[in-house]
Amino acid sequence: MEEGLRTADPHDCSAYTGWTGIALLYLQLYRVTGDQTHLLRSLDYVKRTLRNLNGRRVTFLCGDAGPLAVGAVVYHKLRSDGESRECIAKLLQLQRSIVCQDSDLPDELLYGRAGYLYALLYLNTEIGPGTVCESAVREVVTAIIESGKALSREERKAERCPLLYQWHRKQYVGAAHGMAGIYYMLMQPAAKVDQDTLAEMVKPSIDYVRHKRFRSGNYPSSLSNETDRLVHWCHGASGVIHMLMQAYKVSAVRTPAPRWASVSPSCWRRGCCLPQGRQEEGVLSVPGPSGWGCAVRPRAVRKRGCCLSQGQWCLDYGAHGCRIPDRPYSLFEGMAGAIHFLSDVLAPETSRFPAFELSSSQTDKKM
Repeated sequence: MEEGLRTADPHDCSAYTGWTGIALLYLQLYRVTGDQTHLLRSLDYVKRTLRNLNGRRVTFLCGDAGPLAVGAVVYHKLRSDGESRECIAKLLQLQRSIVCQDSDLPDELLYGRAGYLYALLYLNTEIGPGTVCESAVREVVTAIIESGKALSREERKAERCPLLYQWHRKQYVGAAHGMAGIYYMLMQPAAKVDQDTLAEMVKPSIDYVRHKRFRSGNYPSSLSNETDRLVHWCHGASGVIHMLMQAYKVSAVRTPAPRWASVSPSCWRRGCCLPQGRQEEGVLSVPGPSGWGCAVRPRAVRKRGCCLSQGQWCLDYGAHGCRIPDRPYSLFEGMAGAIHFLSDVLAPETSRFPAFELSSSQTDKKM
């Protein structure tokens, strides 16, 4: 991976396909092994990204919020508190553009408000509660909720789906651009969404999306798309399963057959078991999230076979006859994602989908 990164785009500082993603990988390896050299290597990449902030985007995955949040955490772990606080201050300076309802900023995870919210929650999870004040988090949450309510009224779906979202005029379902990712963030304990909002707005909206499921267990890429084709984290069951599992965790009513149970077989069959040549090597684009999607189940039911099988797939990286991604060594398209997943296979009960899932140290709020 390090050899391949020599030819990577020097200006791509994103967590998705750039240097912040590599910093996250080394931070993960430090978490798993406790080896200080991994933390120092993460710092090397953090310094590179912080020198190249461009101000064009504001999210964790694709904008300045990612380098700043990861930088704050790395500096905190190295006890460089001054540098950590400086990163946090710069991150919070982005907030004005996030909460302005007159802006054309979307609400989704890759480029929108939910992606900035994740950065705030990441800091409060990794450094400690109160790192970002509650009022700052609440302001972003309120902006996301008000935006969803406005579109729902505009589309005359307020009763069926109280919180409705779109990106480029399309009502996407999946984790990256769609409602699954937004609802998932709103259900995080660190977001501190009140009980009434969870019960009266988030839960009915999830139920509305849930009923769009195909017979296969997969989900459409958007509400208007009836094609059962994509099983990615961005679009399809591999991303939606995280929303369903979080809804199950925070729900006051536990059903005998949880909704996520009908989704994970689709992740397994079509994300991990497709014939050779039909997947891409971008591990977080196709098979990787299916592995993490299956890892969601072991955290609940203690079954590891799916994770181990997907780990074996990753060990044969590059030998599947798959298409080569544009950024073959990055976290969300390439080898860094495979390494991250393999490190999680060692302990699936504590595995976390990078730049999406948060630590479960806080108690989940019931809805």
